[in-house]
Amino acid sequence: MLHLRSASTARWLTQVDERLGEILIDHAHCERKAATAALSLMNAYTDDVELGRQMSKVVEEELDHYWMVLDLLERRGIGFRRLAPGPYGRQLHALIRGGEPQRAVDRLLVAGLIEARSCERFRLLSDHMRGRDDELADFYGGLFESEARHHATYVKLAEHFTGGDRHAVRQRLDELSLAEAEIIAVGSPLPRMHS
Repeated sequence: MLHLRSASTARWLTQVDERLGEILIDHAHCERKAATAALSLMNAYTDDVELGRQMSKVVEEELDHYWMVLDLLERRGIGFRRLAPGPYGRQLHALIRGGEPQRAVDRLLVAGLIEARSCERFRLLSDHMRGRDDELADFYGGLFESEARHHATYVKLAEHFTGGDRHAVRQRLDELSLAEAEIIAVGSPLPRMHS
């Protein structure tokens, strides 16, 4: 369903245990970036009404999540601040091809893979925190469905840009998914949602 080629490792859960506050702050930044990415797609393909309709929904949900995470931080006394970004997003975006429609397909599939990894991490975080921090477990369990839906939306829109050529989209998704697995396997010493 999520088209991920790998599962997160225990290394990430160690980062969660050691630096949970920083992971939560990064999550807020991720939600803001996800809203910005969807808005950027609307701006880049402004004549595509269906894309605009779908991205509007994503922007709204991502901003709702952003404020939900900020509220969670406030309840926990964790100050929101700027963080240096990890390399994950930059490395994925470097794989985007130039020239249309390949660029549109790749932008959508990269956004979809980021959503898929977020979804996988939210489920992992929810399970990891169950019994230790049930508020956090419930919070992340509740976000899982919308992230999975966003992933599916991005993949479907990529098919739209290939004239419905599902095979071409799946082939490119497989290529990008393999690269994403390699990026996530290397990870980052920075405790981030996608480290």
